[in-house]
Amino acid sequence: MDGFFLTGRAPDPAFSWDRLKGRRVLVDHGGQPLAMFKYACHKRGLDFASITAVNVPSDQMDAAFRKGEGDYIHQQGPAPQQLEHDRAGHVVASVGQAIGPVAFSSLAATRAWLGTDMARRFMRAYRQARAWLLATPAAEVAKAEASFFPEIDPAVLASTVGYYQKLGCWSPHVEITRPAFEAALDVFQHSSLISKRHRYEDVVAPPPNAG
Repeated sequence: MDGFFLTGRAPDPAFSWDRLKGRRVLVDHGGQPLAMFKYACHKRGLDFASITAVNVPSDQMDAAFRKGEGDYIHQQGPAPQQLEHDRAGHVVASVGQAIGPVAFSSLAATRAWLGTDMARRFMRAYRQARAWLLATPAAEVAKAEASFFPEIDPAVLASTVGYYQKLGCWSPHVEITRPAFEAALDVFQHSSLISKRHRYEDVVAPPPNAG
């Protein structure tokens, strides 16, 4: 599931995506985040062209919003949750919920490497890490990751991890399923970032067994 959120200036428990019409939205213009946001708008019946998409460099978006730029901001956790903690904004929507399951962040390797012992050992560790992430209390996961987020309040990091666990950002299975792959094609075709629908068999390889 996409892990980005939409944050507004005020609480809006009845938020619907059509409220973005005519509003200034700081949208992360990186290739994948922007494509995902455009598709989320599409899924919610909103014409992306109806909003004023403000293009601020990703590492400057948070500061710009805090200084008053934009009506809404599109960010990955835990930045939106920290904004809420600081009373600088209120999370109103999840991009992941709008899109549904999709092949989001993925691992890539040559097919030759996938047949090696190193690949099997890597996948064993990767599966174990994913299982730990799903089974471990969010506060404990946050504690292990805290050094990567020095500017984020520990409680905020824990709540973000907990939300991601419930949202389904990390699935129990590690393979890319055909439905998730097809959803990814929908996303990138909608933004004209691909010119055709690639065959699942040409793109996706089964992950090595643990061995």
